[in-house]
Parts: sequence; structure tokens; C-alpha cells
Amino acid sequence: MKHWILSAAIVAGLAACATTTSSTGRRQYVGGVSEQQLNQLGAQAFVEAKTKGPLSNDAKQNAYVRCVVNALVRQLPPQAQGTSWETALFANKEPNAFALPGGKVGVNTGIFSVAKNQDQLAAVLAHEIGHVVERHHDERITRQMGASGAVQLLGALAGDYGSLATQGGSLLAQTGFLLPGSRVQETEADVVGQRLMAEAGFDPAQAVNLWQNMIASGGGRPPEWLSTHPNPESRIQELRSRAGTLAPTYQQARASGRVPKCG
Repeated sequence: MKHWILSAAIVAGLAACATTTSSTGRRQYVGGVSEQQLNQLGAQAFVEAKTKGPLSNDAKQNAYVRCVVNALVRQLPPQAQGTSWETALFANKEPNAFALPGGKVGVNTGIFSVAKNQDQLAAVLAHEIGHVVERHHDERITRQMGASGAVQLLGALAGDYGSLATQGGSLLAQTGFLLPGSRVQETEADVVGQRLMAEAGFDPAQAVNLWQNMIASGGGRPPEWLSTHPNPESRIQELRSRAGTLAPTYQQARASGRVPKCG
């Protein structure tokens, strides 16, 4: 009976799917789950990530991350600003970060080895926040709704998270929240993130330096988690070109008093 109910929920979810358009003009297929359910999944995945930890208790670095996130969030649409954004700093040497639906942002301490200043950190976090505001997680789950894992996924939504975990299928794995997005999504997050950082008063040209640092940290090869991104050299060229286009946006933000002082 339980599986029948969940199967019916899958059918209902698929029927509710719809096409929409991202801020870059790309058509998206979304709506496999409601916004409330998506935020619930994000919150549960964040709890899981923090439970696995370990978390960093470095007060200065935690404040630094919160400062950059807050500066970026202030430039988001009103609905996104109304979300209670939460950050977590993980004691992990891998240079990585993520953002989840519901306003959850995680950062590894290893990111500071490649993000040398607040503008470069903003480039990382704006990119990750871009995935959230452009509904990339919604897209992923909507695609998964027709897969065999959908019953387990909806089981988690129905409150069966404990059972899901004991079956060896964590929520993070089921949703793919922390896996790289498609190449199209990663490119879109670059575009949206670089625009967001400029609007917040962070230098968009520093996105170029950040990704150069990323590649250098891998001994001339990009980290494995960047494998779905465009060719590194092409990507850097696109970031450099957009930085020039966004220079007026950045200058206007600074003139308007948006001058972040995070560290």
C-alpha cells in the first residue's frame, strides 16, 4: 500500500511538472516536487552533511564566510532574500563549496587555499548560490522523478528519512545535491554568479584569478569536481570577457555604497 501511494505521488508530481525560463533565457523542466519539499530536502541534506562533518570552530573564518554570503544574498530577488540563509564551515582540505535549496551554504576550509581574498571567495559562493536561484536542484530532481530511485526520494519527503539512511542510500546521494551539475548548469551558474558578485560590490575580474588558482592547485589539471565544467581555458576566457562587460555594474555598486569589508 505504501509503495502504491508513493507511486501515485510520482505520477502526480510528474503531472505537475512545467517548463519555465531561467534568468539567462534557458528553458527548464521543473516542478517535480514543490518548493516546500525542495527546501525540506535541502535542509535534510544540510543536516546530513553537518553530521558527517567535521565542522570548523574557527570564529574568524566562519564570520568571513557569513559576511560574503550576506553581501551576496542582499542582491537576490526579494523571495530569496526572505529565506533564512545558513552557513557551515567544514574542516576539510578539499577546496570546495556548495549551496542547497532553502538557503544552506557549506564551505570547506580548503577553499581558502585557492580563494585568496573576499572577491575570489565571493566568486565561489555566488556561483553556488546561482545554482539555487536558477532552480538547478529542481531540474535534477524533476529528471529523477521518473527513475527507480524516485520512490525512495519521495519516501524521504514523506518522513521516511531514517529508513532511507539505513538502506545505505543517503539523501545526498539520492538527490545528487552535492554532485556537479550538467555542463549547461555549470556555465549558467558562472554567468549568474559573476553578475551577482558584481552587483554585490565584489570585483567580477577576480573570478578569473580564482579559477586560475583552482587549476594551479591541481598541478595544471582542474580538480575532479570541475570535470563537468567547460574546458578550463575557454571558461577563463568567458569569465574574463564577462568581467569587462560587468565593470559598469561593479562600479555602480561601489558608488552606491555596496563595498563589502569581509576580510
